[in-house]
Amino acid sequence: MERLAAFSDGVIAIIITIMVLELKVPEIADVEALRHLIPVFLSYVLSFIYVAIYWNNHYQLLRACPSVNGAILWSNAHLLFWLSLIPFATAWMGENHNAPVPTAVYGVALLMPALAWMILQNAIIRHHGEGAVLAQAVGRDVKGKLSIVAYISGAALAFVSPLIADAIYAAVAVMWLVPDKRIDNALKQELSSHHR
Repeated sequence: MERLAAFSDGVIAIIITIMVLELKVPEIADVEALRHLIPVFLSYVLSFIYVAIYWNNHYQLLRACPSVNGAILWSNAHLLFWLSLIPFATAWMGENHNAPVPTAVYGVALLMPALAWMILQNAIIRHHGEGAVLAQAVGRDVKGKLSIVAYISGAALAFVSPLIADAIYAAVAVMWLVPDKRIDNALKQELSSHHR
């Protein structure tokens, strides 16, 4: 379990490093040069928030996973693969703000880790059973399913209005910024039931 967490933390740290390296220093020393970097910086901020949300939720997820099997390891690698493509989509969207195709690709880059997250979550639940902490915590996973619908909608709407798509992507990030207490609450319930 510790190796899985350490590997995941390392990959996520590299993803953030790659994203920040895409913020190129302006060649001209004036405020106007910075103004041209605003779209790139905003796409970096949004992507940083998303990667931080995944890191935080991954930590919570592993707390509810006392042991791993091959399916969990491969599902985790699958998640990390899709997360590793976020820097590419971030850079392309930032350099081509208000362009439909890069904005749609960014939506797909957010959609794929969300789907991979569900696969990982289901692999953990299958391994530990429907009565396990994670299964109880996840429940119907309305937030997760709503996120997937939003990413698909954002990617499609990018061809109508990239700004609407960007607003959808930002709204999903805000939705996940609110701490998700489901796993914490389920772990506390399990702990209190063992002490009775």
